[in-house]
Amino acid sequence: MALETPAFAALSALLAYPSEAMREQLPDIEAILASGLDADASGAVAPLIAEFAVGDLYDLQERYVGLFDRTRRLSLNMFEHVHGESRDRGQAMVDLAALYEAAGLEIDAQELPDYLPLFLEFLATRPLAEARALVVDAGPVLSALEGRLTERGSLYAAVFAAVRTLAAVEPSASEPEPSQPDDLAALDAAWEEEAVRFGPGAAKAECAVDRLRTRVRAERRDARRLNA
Repeated sequence: MALETPAFAALSALLAYPSEAMREQLPDIEAILASGLDADASGAVAPLIAEFAVGDLYDLQERYVGLFDRTRRLSLNMFEHVHGESRDRGQAMVDLAALYEAAGLEIDAQELPDYLPLFLEFLATRPLAEARALVVDAGPVLSALEGRLTERGSLYAAVFAAVRTLAAVEPSASEPEPSQPDDLAALDAAWEEEAVRFGPGAAKAECAVDRLRTRVRAERRDARRLNA
């Protein structure tokens, strides 16, 4: 699928689980962001890219898990921060999957719709005006994650700031409260429930952006080729 805004795909790759495949793409990622972002935003992301290039892969992976898999407050499942255990999550996931399907984006069996790297990859295929409208809807959650990562001194915060810059979205004045406490045991217990299934015909194509709200499980995924 052709990319309308490759910078979203590059940012998606930086938020994926660190892998050798992702590290091989770092020169392309850096070049795409240098041309797709302003100097301040691309410069802010540069230290994270440099760390990926020279850091021990095991350490990078361990840090990723510690940040994004062991605390609900930093979950990359965007609507974890909105609905938590709400019963509304099933229909919301179907709606989001339908939006992807209508646009021709195929979801891997191990990926769930509101995983942020997948969402950014989808945005990369859309006209910039449409992508910006979708980021506005997700703005409070993205701003909350950016703020929490900044408080931790994490270089990943720059990726969220770059998404805002690319979408011309100002940081939110307030952030949603976490749906559950930062408790790994509670998180593991919640993730034992059966996942909602997706596939052709699972949802109607006509879905509105304002219904794209849910909580789904986090899944790791390797970065995809940015020139697909």
